[in-house]
Amino acid sequence: MGKYGKKNEVKIDPLSYNICLLGEPKIGKTTIIKEVCEKLAGEDGYIFLEMNGEAGADAISGIVYEDCDDWDKVEDIIDDIESNKTTDYSDLKAIVIDTYDGWIKLAESEAIRKWNVDHPDKRADSIDAAWNGFQKGQGKAFEYMFDIITRMRRIGVAVIIIGHVKNRELTDIATGTTYQTLTSDVEKVYFNLLKKKMHFLGLAYYDRTIITEKTGKKNVVTKKDITVNKISEQTRKIKFRDDNMALDSGSRFADIVDEIPMTADDFVIAITDAIKAEQSKSGKSFDETKAEQEAKEAEKLKEIAKAEQNKKEAKKLEDVVSKITDFIKENKSNMDKIKPIIAKSKELGYDNPTLITNIDDANKVLALIS
Repeated sequence: MGKYGKKNEVKIDPLSYNICLLGEPKIGKTTIIKEVCEKLAGEDGYIFLEMNGEAGADAISGIVYEDCDDWDKVEDIIDDIESNKTTDYSDLKAIVIDTYDGWIKLAESEAIRKWNVDHPDKRADSIDAAWNGFQKGQGKAFEYMFDIITRMRRIGVAVIIIGHVKNRELTDIATGTTYQTLTSDVEKVYFNLLKKKMHFLGLAYYDRTIITEKTGKKNVVTKKDITVNKISEQTRKIKFRDDNMALDSGSRFADIVDEIPMTADDFVIAITDAIKAEQSKSGKSFDETKAEQEAKEAEKLKEIAKAEQNKKEAKKLEDVVSKITDFIKENKSNMDKIKPIIAKSKELGYDNPTLITNIDDANKVLALIS
């Protein structure tokens, strides 16, 4: 094989993949994803980010969550996780976006804000007007969202997305026939962008059995019995694939089961079995692959921990050097105060205090100021 090209190895951990669950309002999306997270990541292994006042966590005992009412709060959380993954967030394996439509609103606000900062003479009041229109604003908003997914992936944290659905009329490209489908309630551009990035996209819905009953009354005009439709049975289910296109779901894994009862156990089994089926094509046993990947993950965590430490040390150094620089600026007319700082810096091997690259050296110089 040449310089480029590598063989993919299917990851064993279900949280190695992008997962999305769409569903009808109040069907129990937040509850089941909480239970799925607890099974895959443990009780302390996840955080729900309640977007734009979603408040889905309010009615669920024990759920771990944070309210995110603006984009700055989202960024603060992601930055903190990124900076402290192996310490403060050592057990964290997943964050849950609840819901996608609320996240979109926050990302759109940020996209509009950044556009207006960079283009004060072409200010936009809507996402359609930002970034020169033609859905470029929506593309920029999704870019911000997907960047968060990418950043979390780099440090081993999954991002699971919850969304709402609605009925939508579509037209078949080949026949021109229109049909109804149950799909995401967000703007089509956002759903298409999301759909391309998901490995598992499930759609929660009510499977209803409807019967027709006579009312005992007759239509005075037609003399026919008046009937009513009633729901005789209703169960909650999740579709991962629908050949009839009535439910807009899908998966990148060829062997995913089409449909399951809406329970956490069935959800975990469905995606795990799909992964196992694909992994079995590698020629290695499941346990062998799992052991190899766990060893690689342990090494990756060591690298992440080292990177975190280096970043923290760099920040400490930056803060100390900044204090030294500020002191020099404030006392530039008083050489008696500045000379000892310059002399000490040269003694430590630096021509200029601003060029100090070692935190211990920086603190020695700072001690002269104190």
